[in-house]
Amino acid sequence: MSTSPSVAVLGTGAVGAMTLWRLAARGARAVGFDTYAPGHDRGASGGESRIFRTAYKEGAHYVPLLRESRLLWTELERAGGTRLLHLVGGVTVGAADDPVVRAVQESGVDVEVLSGREAARRVPEHPLAEGEVLVLDREAGYLRPEAAVLTAVDEAQRHGAELRCRTRVSAVEPDGAGVLVTTGAGTERFDAAVVTPGAWARQLLPHLPVQARRITSAWFPRRDAELFDPGRCPIAIRVGAHAFSCFPALDGFGVKVNAHGGGWPPVESPESLPRSAEPELLARLHAAVTATLPGLRPDPVRVATYADGFTPDGHGLLGPLTGNLVLATGFSGHGFKLAPVFGDIAADLVLSGGTRRAIAPLSPHRF
Repeated sequence: MSTSPSVAVLGTGAVGAMTLWRLAARGARAVGFDTYAPGHDRGASGGESRIFRTAYKEGAHYVPLLRESRLLWTELERAGGTRLLHLVGGVTVGAADDPVVRAVQESGVDVEVLSGREAARRVPEHPLAEGEVLVLDREAGYLRPEAAVLTAVDEAQRHGAELRCRTRVSAVEPDGAGVLVTTGAGTERFDAAVVTPGAWARQLLPHLPVQARRITSAWFPRRDAELFDPGRCPIAIRVGAHAFSCFPALDGFGVKVNAHGGGWPPVESPESLPRSAEPELLARLHAAVTATLPGLRPDPVRVATYADGFTPDGHGLLGPLTGNLVLATGFSGHGFKLAPVFGDIAADLVLSGGTRRAIAPLSPHRF
């Protein structure tokens, strides 16, 4: 491939924006396409906050990637002059013998297990029931997703990348000379393409094993202004009967809670994404907050829905698909924190034909 290849990046959500940045910073002539515009509120990059954690229940093989991603987050913050990652710590809350609690402790990260009075003193937001513990990951915190995507796109453009908003890609296919990308404006040839469509994956490549699913966030008012302070309160993931993730009160008032129990409902496409929550989900959230978060009022003041692409095994698709086509999608609700390193890996694959990172478990061909 030429020293300055032309590369199309199809989708500028988190992974697409980071791919555009890493390609442009490394000298590629990168062009990003998006049906909407970076930072929009339908994909998986909206909603005020996203979790960063290093003690990873999804597998210890992610830990080196997470630590490298943290370095790239710092590099992006420095380049853009915007703080994006807040390392306030993170806790996994649940029964001491819960498989997820054990997996976090066995992830290869130095964690601390808290219980009893020490847990109540240090993390009063999450009181424990009999037999429960808090597993504290100091290398955790929260990210600001909209600002992160926009900062990455800004940096990509500063390095010469082109952005084409409100441009829907209807087809992408390799040919002998590279990759053909078709939009409403016609067909254009690039040396390579990185496909980063998130929840839109099967609309572009129908054979992919990626299901669009809905993620619902709800914000609950604080009862106690001393709790959930964004300067010191850790992010939390509770497992068990009332499973959810929970953030500090970033706006000083509402605490975001994402219900995990019951899974994430499938949607036909992100365009058909319901923009509100059904009564059953609100009832489940009410029960979870009532049972486990006494510092919050149990009825939300705001609800928002987003979409992400999920694979059958809950792990993303990252690697060469065919020809000069690289796939980076299906990260199943836990890809945002890793987006910078995934973007850099995609740039490796395009520019070097391979990567030093261990990504075999994410092969697009494993299904």
